[in-house]
Amino acid sequence: MDVKNVCQCIMPDEMSRPLIRGRGEGGGSRHLEASMSEAGAPVIGILGTGDFSRSLARRLVASGYQVVVGSRNPKRSAALFPEEAEVTSQMEAASQADLVFVAVFPEHHSTLVDLKPTLAGKILVDVSNGLRINRDGPSNAEQLADLFPESSVVKGFNTISAWTLQMGPRDGSRQILLCSNNSKAKTSVMQLCRRMGFVPVDMGLLSSSLEIENLPLYLFPSWRIPVLCTLSLFIFFYTYNFLRDVLQPYVTAHKSVFYKMPIETVNVTLPSVALVMLALVYLPGVCAAFLQLWSGTKYNRFPNWLDRWLTRRKQLGLCSFLCAVLHAIYSLCLPMRKSARFKLLSSFKQVKEGEDLWIDEEVWRMELYLSVGIMALGLLSLLAVTSLPSVANTINWREFSFIQCTLGNCALSMATLHTLLFGWDRAFDPAQYRFYLPPTFILVLILPLTVLLGRLALCVPCVARRLRQIRRGWEKSRHIRFTLPDDDCRNGLEDVSNV
Repeated sequence: MDVKNVCQCIMPDEMSRPLIRGRGEGGGSRHLEASMSEAGAPVIGILGTGDFSRSLARRLVASGYQVVVGSRNPKRSAALFPEEAEVTSQMEAASQADLVFVAVFPEHHSTLVDLKPTLAGKILVDVSNGLRINRDGPSNAEQLADLFPESSVVKGFNTISAWTLQMGPRDGSRQILLCSNNSKAKTSVMQLCRRMGFVPVDMGLLSSSLEIENLPLYLFPSWRIPVLCTLSLFIFFYTYNFLRDVLQPYVTAHKSVFYKMPIETVNVTLPSVALVMLALVYLPGVCAAFLQLWSGTKYNRFPNWLDRWLTRRKQLGLCSFLCAVLHAIYSLCLPMRKSARFKLLSSFKQVKEGEDLWIDEEVWRMELYLSVGIMALGLLSLLAVTSLPSVANTINWREFSFIQCTLGNCALSMATLHTLLFGWDRAFDPAQYRFYLPPTFILVLILPLTVLLGRLALCVPCVARRLRQIRRGWEKSRHIRFTLPDDDCRNGLEDVSNV
């Protein structure tokens, strides 16, 4: 059968439904899948009988393919596969199929050498992954190509799980990364992916297989620095608050308030981390803008540390949002503590008859403090939602820029104002400087105020105009001169905050 015949198929509409669980279960499902496998349909071979092989066989059968599975022990493995799939020996499966999935561990590839004459001229799809990240090579697919030089090896299907194959592409990632040195073989596998309901992504030659094999082994590579930064800030502010609010009363007055550590101290620490992390989201944009103004061109590369910082802003923002949400939950739980109720009752007992407890200044401060905090959390929630790929793909660049830049700066301003209202006049109270340490909110405000002042400086008309010129190609060293269009004609993409 010609390789092109493998691709002559139409994607079914039922690809998102769960597949059958095995032989003897759900007769209706078996009849449905049998009807989808047409006479004369392309034969797909699978070498291996593991979990991935079983899920792959079920998905291929549901997609209308004839499937033959090669096993070292066909009788034992037959019950694990759908009835529509033929389970036979590896030699028989290799001889029947034109496209073969090699679903065995890479260390067992050498056991397939006896199949080399049978697999000559056929397409081999390597779905294997390594046990650890391989930076030096060669990849598993390249080693398989060396073992079978007369076959066309395609690397793919290793970035999706058996669960995704079994439950359908709507319940998992739809993309399948493919690479091969044979363009016709790669095209055949790409069309097979589309019929299965997935979206193939061409990654080029087989030399890219090392990168594809390493992808499933990375553990949140873009989250490492943001998470470490969040944990470091939490430890710093928690220790700082512990020294001021817990240890200082114990040392100076022998008053034990260690009960504050699980709730109260954590609740004071979380908003500190959230605000600093939010400031770290917008600080690199300010730095990049001033670097462009200083160099007078947009064509100079940013330093490596700034490049990495700019690419981690989404993760930094989500960590900030997490701390803000936890702070809101902890704050709602404060009145539920027994210590809080005890303090409330004690304060009522100490009130003298006829004493007026209403203080306008404190009432207004608390009302404004809570209102601004709620608005800041609402804006942070909007930023977090729009950072999701499924949401970001539904809006254009100008809308995304407006939300992440304009509303992001509003969220930073609200969060900063929330902290200022919390501090109020405490910065001028000597009793707040315990152990000669300033209140926590003073340290927290340094970075956000720096970012906001930098934003204001970039909004000065002469600075903003020069920055727009630079981003439209103006260079100070080459003396290129042009006039910007009128403000009414701007498309909004060259906003000074949009770095």
